[in-house]
Amino acid sequence: MRWSRYFWHTLKEEPADAEANSHRLLLKAGFIKQVASGIYEYTPPALKVIRKIEAIVRKEMERSGAQEVLLSVLNPSELWKETGRWEAYGRELFTLKDRHGREYCLGPTHEEEITDLFRSFVNSYKKLPLILYQIQVKFRDEKRPRFGLIRSREFIMKDAYSFDEDEFSAMISYETMKFAYERIFKKLRLNTLLAQASVGTIGGKMSHEFIVLTDYGEAHVAFCENCGYCANAEIVPLPKHKEEQEEEKPIQKVYTPNTTTIAQLSNYLRIPAYKILKAVLYLKGEEPIMVLIRGDREVDEKKLENILGTDEFRLATDEDIRRILNTSKGFVGPFNLPSNFKVLWDNSVFGVKNMVVALNEEDYHYINVNAGRDIQYGEFVDVCQVEEADPCPKCGSPLRVGRGLELGHIFLLGTRYSEPMRAFIKDRLGQEKPVVMGCYGIGISRCLPAIVEQYHDEKGIKFPTVVAPFELDIICVNQSDEEQKSVAEKLYTLAMELGIDVIYDDRDESPGFKFADGELCGFSYVLVVGKKVKEGKVELWVRHTGERRELQIDSAIQEVKSLIEKDKI
Repeated sequence: MRWSRYFWHTLKEEPADAEANSHRLLLKAGFIKQVASGIYEYTPPALKVIRKIEAIVRKEMERSGAQEVLLSVLNPSELWKETGRWEAYGRELFTLKDRHGREYCLGPTHEEEITDLFRSFVNSYKKLPLILYQIQVKFRDEKRPRFGLIRSREFIMKDAYSFDEDEFSAMISYETMKFAYERIFKKLRLNTLLAQASVGTIGGKMSHEFIVLTDYGEAHVAFCENCGYCANAEIVPLPKHKEEQEEEKPIQKVYTPNTTTIAQLSNYLRIPAYKILKAVLYLKGEEPIMVLIRGDREVDEKKLENILGTDEFRLATDEDIRRILNTSKGFVGPFNLPSNFKVLWDNSVFGVKNMVVALNEEDYHYINVNAGRDIQYGEFVDVCQVEEADPCPKCGSPLRVGRGLELGHIFLLGTRYSEPMRAFIKDRLGQEKPVVMGCYGIGISRCLPAIVEQYHDEKGIKFPTVVAPFELDIICVNQSDEEQKSVAEKLYTLAMELGIDVIYDDRDESPGFKFADGELCGFSYVLVVGKKVKEGKVELWVRHTGERRELQIDSAIQEVKSLIEKDKI
């Protein structure tokens, strides 16, 4: 491909409002363009990378025995209502009506439709096991689209679904897909963690995530370097705090002006933050929910979502607090609450002696509050964010905690969909029973930013050769120099003949501009055709190592071909 004729336009300026490295570099290098919040277009080089990712995924899916289908983007509401997810899925579901008033959604996932397809044709165990998959555009009305392709409202996904006669066979399919995912991410050169995860709105009995560690991921993952335990932080259990043996002091009401934060209150009273009982007020519709947690810890709203069974709740505003409790932020507490309050006590506050507690009166707190004497415990829950050095639930060693980007998620669904949708089979005894299912997703378009997050430097992207938009970039330093131009043309033709995915930078731009684009856009290898052609030489740049060396013109392309083949092993 000649760059002068290729639809690829890089930017000289840094993109505004791009926080993640991948978002910034993919915009600057001309791979994507934003259409609206959370919606992006892919330019030809981006689509080349996506297609190479898809090819690796397809190869491993077929190797595992999966068969490709293509389901519809528009899903009729009737299918979703059979499983109860039309109402339960929440506001992330894009819904619409056709001209006849029939309801549809833009598929965020396809459990209902694949189950309907299965039940239309299969009714016997003899047709099992079966794994069907597709690569399809998906839609979710994300509350906060962020970081470019990392959290978008329209995205490309590979979703697979397994069908088995019993749970034992379903576990074999589950492990088959898990192994296939490990091979896929290894071939994509992505370093991933396999983490236990919540089943969330998909449902089922068990799930695992494949996570790439990055500062711009929205998943929190906890892992133990001692025993290998790894899980999404939202399901890591934290035990009750050990009961303190400290002597109980007399309760006192004290004046605490201008102490609306834990830090201010801790400094004013000269007490550690963990001795403060923090009250966090949420609203689920109009229902107030108070979460009581230690002052040095934070609420994990994903854990709270699992407890409440919905994500339709919000943090109370200052106006809400004034209206409901007639006080202000920083002075909310569990005393004298209206009867309609739901109060949840986090495990972190159990057994803490001589606590500081707000009483819903501005500028005042109680000190030396003790449960059992001054206040009664309510329902204990685990709603605390996991932090670095919290105990591993498996071996007790200190946990490591990081932010991660979920690339793959696999679920053992059981009969979550087959039972309500009556996807039944006859087993070996002739008895009718629901088929046992699993589902398995990979964010194809999310793999693109994940690769960039792991492979970049201050100059630009460093794509692994297997997914690079082009494996080789040939730069002619001076297009008006006939000798340089002739050598570049010959090298370009030979590279194509040898099957190298090559782009020839024949643009009428300065050498510095071409060099900068060559490093920005992530080519694995760059051949610079310049003044050295008079000596029968060209210069090879190896993007990943930074190595630069001279090659003989006659053998240059063959040497690059050998390097590319080694990269793909």
